[in-house]
This record gives sequence, C-alpha cells and structure tokens, in this order.
Amino acid sequence: MRRASLAEFGIPVPLIEKHAPVVLFDKVSLAFDDKVILSDVTFDVRAGHTKIFLGASGAGKSTILKLMLGLLKPDSGTIWILGHRVDEMTEEELMGVRHHMGMVFQEGALFDSFTVGENVGYKLYEETRQPLDEVRTRVEEVLGFVGLGEHIDKQPSELSGGQRRRVAIARAMAAKPALLLYDEPTTGLDPITSLTIDAEIVKLRDLEGVTSVLVTHQLRDAFYIATHEASRPNGEIVLTPAAADKMEQADFVMLRDGGVAFEGSATDLRASKDPYLISFLS
Repeated sequence: MRRASLAEFGIPVPLIEKHAPVVLFDKVSLAFDDKVILSDVTFDVRAGHTKIFLGASGAGKSTILKLMLGLLKPDSGTIWILGHRVDEMTEEELMGVRHHMGMVFQEGALFDSFTVGENVGYKLYEETRQPLDEVRTRVEEVLGFVGLGEHIDKQPSELSGGQRRRVAIARAMAAKPALLLYDEPTTGLDPITSLTIDAEIVKLRDLEGVTSVLVTHQLRDAFYIATHEASRPNGEIVLTPAAADKMEQADFVMLRDGGVAFEGSATDLRASKDPYLISFLS
C-alpha cells in the first residue's frame, strides 16, 4: 500500500529558513528503567552541515537517530526535525516527516528478492504517485551518482559489500531527502572500501546540499568526511582537502555518560586537552 506524504497529512512540506536548524534537540533526556541513556542533551544541525556523533558503545549514538526518526520518544525535552516538533507527533504524522528523511543502516538492509533498481526506487514506488518511467529515470540518476549505473538490473547478492552499501546510499537519496542519517555506514568494510563510502557522503552533502547526521566509531572515516569537500570544477567530481570555512560546517559531538562531553570542529577536537578525548582519539 502506498504511504501518504507529508502534505497529505496537512503538514506543509519542510521549508527551512536559511539560518534555521534542520535538527534541534533541546534538553532531551531518555532512560530505560534505571539506566540513563541521554541527560539534557542539546544540539542543532544547520542546513547543509554535518554532525558526527562519537562515543563508546552504549553512549547513546544510535539512540539519537531513533529519536530523530520518532522511533523513540524522550522522557523530557523537545525535538524539532525540518521545522516540526516530532516528539509530540502521532505515528501517522511521523510518516510524513520521514518522507523527507533518508536512512542508511549499518548493513545496508537491502531486499534480497528485489533488483538493485527496485531497491533504490522502493520509496518512490511505495510513497509517491510518480509515473514508473520517472521513477526509473531517478533510479538511474542516483545509481550513476554513486558509480553503480551498470548494476541496476542485478541482484544485491551479485554485488560486493561496498557496492551494496553504496546501493543503500542511493536508495536513501532517491526521494531527494533534506536530511540523511547514517548509522555506522562503514561497519564491516575494509579501509579502502570504507573510503568510497566516505566519499559518497561528502558528495551528497556538497553537491546535493543534503544535511547529514553520522553515527560512527570509525575515527578515520569521521575525520575524512569532516576534512574533505567535493566539487565539479570541470564537470568531473573531485574530492579535495576542505577549506577552513567548509571544515567549520562539520561538527563532532562526543557523548559520554548520557551527556555531551564535547562539541566542535575537527580542529577543536584534535586540539582538546581533555584526558578522556585524548584517550578516545589515541
């Protein structure tokens, strides 16, 4: 059954003012029984920027993503996504907001019985009334963007792990989301393959203007994404070390004991004298 879009719930399509946050957490707390997961967590993510969450296992990184998607509700505090307060929304209303979000899971989570093209176009087939030929065109476009255009009619089982992860990114971007969430997108991949995934994240941010929230424990990938930028100087996509102003658009958030232990740029993080951060980065 086709899901309804945001407008069909009477919720306007997200229009974020130039300087307004795409994501805003204001004093958000969450506990499971006696275990505190988050305590008075506050941060925002600006349009076109990247927020990278670091922290030990169980620090609450993936919980942040679940709260953004409305899969969990906070015990206190407010959460705004794309101009809408999602912590108060019903599941039906949340489906509308999620229409403008993309999610890349740890293992890609592709449908094995679908072709690559069917996987990428799934959200468009299910949630929109776009003609099939238009969906096919968009699928070809995004697969071309991640360098997998020739694999459109293959099964996921015919692809490598890195290729499947790039298909997952293509699927997440097919509906032209305003916000993309990445949950450990390079887990289980070798360093060279991981770098190709990092490059896709940078390309989406810089060439497609997608706001990004990344959860990872891979410091190498986090710093690469924060310190590189993509451009098309002569029609060809190139990745280069980011200029200073571009690096300021990528923030790191270190979670510890339910709270924000650090928030700042890659330069700030590397310069920190905090013993815990130094130990984490070593």
